[in-house]
Amino acid sequence: MSEAVAGGGALDGYQRRLFFFLSVATFFEGYDFLALAQLLPSIRAEFHLSPTAAGALVAAINVGTILAYVLVRQADRWGRRRVMAVTIAGYTLCSALTAAAVGPVSFGVAQLLARIFLIAEWAVAMVYAAEEFPASRRGMVIGVIQGCSGLGAVVCAAVVPLLLKASLGWRTVYLVGALPLALAAFARRSLRETARFEARQGAPTGGLLAIWSSPHRTKLIRIALCWFFAYLCSNTAVTFWKEFAVSERGWTDAEVGKAVATAALVSMPLSFAVGKLIDRIGRRLGAVVVCSVMSAGCVAAYSLQARSSLTVALIGAMFAASAILAVFNALTAELFPTELRADAFAWSNNLLGRTGYVLAPLAVGAAAERIGWGPSVAATAVGPLIAMAIVWVSFPETRGRELEETSAL
Repeated sequence: MSEAVAGGGALDGYQRRLFFFLSVATFFEGYDFLALAQLLPSIRAEFHLSPTAAGALVAAINVGTILAYVLVRQADRWGRRRVMAVTIAGYTLCSALTAAAVGPVSFGVAQLLARIFLIAEWAVAMVYAAEEFPASRRGMVIGVIQGCSGLGAVVCAAVVPLLLKASLGWRTVYLVGALPLALAAFARRSLRETARFEARQGAPTGGLLAIWSSPHRTKLIRIALCWFFAYLCSNTAVTFWKEFAVSERGWTDAEVGKAVATAALVSMPLSFAVGKLIDRIGRRLGAVVVCSVMSAGCVAAYSLQARSSLTVALIGAMFAASAILAVFNALTAELFPTELRADAFAWSNNLLGRTGYVLAPLAVGAAAERIGWGPSVAATAVGPLIAMAIVWVSFPETRGRELEETSAL
């Protein structure tokens, strides 16, 4: 294990390149996530979908985030490097297939597959960040990499109004998803396996349910509940905001695009700073701050009337939707040992936590037909408060400690 990883030394040349690579890879997670939110009204119109059908489509696509479990857990068996390379190639292909969709079924299938690869790529990026960087900078690195997801959202918000005017319309947005193909070259030639994974190569690998027979099962349940309740709100708060602003506040596409771009741009530096924040004040207090902002921002963004106030509320919601992931990424990576780290991500985030990611849009879409988008989405704000309580009551502080120490807490 390198000195920079084991201690608090400066990043070496490879770590700086790795930092950039992981940041660019995560950029497309934010881009793709906001693309669906921005394009949903156009897709609904072209495919003649009701609000309930749109909610069902989003829920079906989000099943891919659960199925990513299959790929993520392989990182404990195949290695982090191999899984990362597979996910980059898979997402690139599926994004192109999305642009070629001819109806809601083909669109949904292509996007479901894209989410499998994209979320697996994101999860393995967080494992890389935890294992290859110094403990004193782990929160900062994870926060910046997650913040690049917010940068992807900014770029998406800025280019969608322009790309919608192209001859291919919303399909052009997904053709941009072919750009990550360039990352595959780095993954094949320059990306190394993590030092911690290499150190345990040859050790016995547990089966499908190995983590459930380990001393870490209680932690797994608790962090899975945190992910579930966080996703109830963070997913819907951004995904359906354009629907709310257009149908219940009378905004135009251009006005929504300006507000989303402004919110994404203002929230971006805050998202980048959250990693340093949790390195300074700790993961537990950081969870209190971020979850509180998420809950308040969601309620305000779906209940206020004035355009300026709604934009400010959206800033809070978009910041927290990214920041809440940085907090729980850090905790998930730090609470489990190397041989179970990817498995813990797969179980807690993908297979269990992401059920909230899937069920929330389904419930909100159905409720919106009866009571409107505003009250339906605002009701999900209780989720982050429950997650915050679980962190505060159940988890030890892991700030600044080596992974070998935090996984034994």
